[in-house]
Amino acid sequence: MCGRCARERATQRVADVTALPYHIACSSTTRSEIVVPVLDPTGAVRAVLDIDSDQPAAFDEVDQAHLEALARELAALYRGPAAGPGEGAPAAR
Repeated sequence: MCGRCARERATQRVADVTALPYHIACSSTTRSEIVVPVLDPTGAVRAVLDIDSDQPAAFDEVDQAHLEALARELAALYRGPAAGPGEGAPAAR
């Protein structure tokens, strides 16, 4: 799901990962997952937030909205595309 999230630059929310033949689980007990992209100001993927649950359908629209808001806050830390040492890194606070 992480790769798909990064490729599509879109949140992936899966109620039942066991129904996906291509799903690669980090744990054999995982039943649901949400993955949210963190995009820098240029739209480049800098990270993904990957949350798993042992409960099926553990994530809903409210969880998605909150995680996407967090991803936007994280994205704001990036100044731009990485071009060299010190460039594109998170801004100092």
